[in-house]
Amino acid sequence: MSDDHCRSSECDVTPAHAESADLATERAPADRSTECSGPRVRVLGAFGLRVDDHPVPLPVDSRRLIAYLAVHPRPQPTAALAADLWSGVGPAPAARLLDEAVTGVDLPELLAADDRGRLHLADDVRVDLAEALLLVRGLSSADLLRTVRDIGCPQTGLLEADILPSWTAPWIAVERERFRQLRLSALEGLAGTLTAVDRHDDAVAVARRAVATAPSRERSRRALVEALLAGGHVSDALAEYEKFQQLLRNSVGATPDSELDRLLAPLDSGWPLGPGLHRPVQRWGVGMPGTHRPAQRGRRLAAGSPASGR
Repeated sequence: MSDDHCRSSECDVTPAHAESADLATERAPADRSTECSGPRVRVLGAFGLRVDDHPVPLPVDSRRLIAYLAVHPRPQPTAALAADLWSGVGPAPAARLLDEAVTGVDLPELLAADDRGRLHLADDVRVDLAEALLLVRGLSSADLLRTVRDIGCPQTGLLEADILPSWTAPWIAVERERFRQLRLSALEGLAGTLTAVDRHDDAVAVARRAVATAPSRERSRRALVEALLAGGHVSDALAEYEKFQQLLRNSVGATPDSELDRLLAPLDSGWPLGPGLHRPVQRWGVGMPGTHRPAQRGRRLAAGSPASGR
């Protein structure tokens, strides 16, 4: 069961103390507007259970059960649930461990079962992951542009953490990556919308959150570069481009052509390239909201280019 315990230096604990360590690392989500009375389960960033805003400790196996049901909101057949949570043991021991985990949840309002005996969290239990997925859907709405223009940038604190990042159980890996892709796409789209309505500072802030989550993801970096360029921060945009190029060189040993390259390409697309050379960037080679390209007064030649004769 150690798969589900934090492995950081501050959480190197025995199973008997794992729950208190996990609760000690719990931080309040950025979106405090969703706080209310009643049971609340947190699975973004770290596990936590609160009732009427007071932390509630759980035995290790009970904690795993509640986390599983929070990540999988549909009613779960008990046999499949036990097999997922205790995949290394046989069906009978797994069923016994599940019974013990249910007994360890000493909160009648937390668990429920449907008419087929399938387990799920009670209807009034609030889960931060469910709220985050609602936010993702809202950020994909066709009305987002008008909403952002009229109201401003929505709170995105629920999209800044992965599902239980320190847990290594196999059942959580797929859902964690699925949510990670959804939240990154939502942040990138929101940054683009903010850029389009000239809310450049908000766009930069949102895009930086996406880049912090996935530094090597080109779409996130492009959203940040576009927001910086639209706000007139050309040197910062170039610095982000260079960070991205350096990251690629360090990780894969190359800097393949990309949409980010084309975004920052010079007006003269015939500029010679060679191994280890980057395309030089001209400030007005980028057509972004809030910028205007001056009339081109003729082609400037660079030393060493075929057209220069040198």
